[in-house]
Amino acid sequence: MIKAKKGDWVQIENIILPAGHRAPQVPEDTQQCDLKMWVKGEALGDAEENEELEVKTTTGRIVKGRLVEVNSRYIHDYGEFQPELLRIEHQLKEILFGGEN
Repeated sequence: MIKAKKGDWVQIENIILPAGHRAPQVPEDTQQCDLKMWVKGEALGDAEENEELEVKTTTGRIVKGRLVEVNSRYIHDYGEFQPELLRIEHQLKEILFGGEN
């Protein structure tokens, strides 16, 4: 069970648009999914997992949502390795820094 105390670094979740209320141009499979927003910030009170909690973001915004994580970290991922991109990188380096004129 996740528990947050006032002052903890947490992540909350909000449903911006529920399934079925998405823009009409969105693909059908996407229409069937909620549009969600996750926000990280300092807890302004105590809460347990899935309870509503207000947080103060690093930019000073106050946002309310459902508690999903405590001490959350930033994770960045650019997907699987693409061999084509490595070949393009080598080609660009050759052109820009040592290719034939």
